[in-house]
Amino acid sequence: MEITIGVQNLARELVVETDDTAEAVTTAVREAIAGDNGLLELTDSRGRTILVPTATIGYVEVGAEEQRKVGFGAL
Repeated sequence: MEITIGVQNLARELVVETDDTAEAVTTAVREAIAGDNGLLELTDSRGRTILVPTATIGYVEVGAEEQRKVGFGAL
């Protein structure tokens, strides 16, 4: 699933590809914004950890959970 994070005062968006579900990502974002930690922590599909300060988050767009199919095939 692809997650796009808009960060204040940054011209480009952060795009993270993760194996987490949409519900898990949404919960992590809500808890990070409501919590005292001040950081949104996500793990991408390669196992890397991404930390984003919650004070700078403009928006978070959670993509569809269905993976795109690659290649040719008959329907």
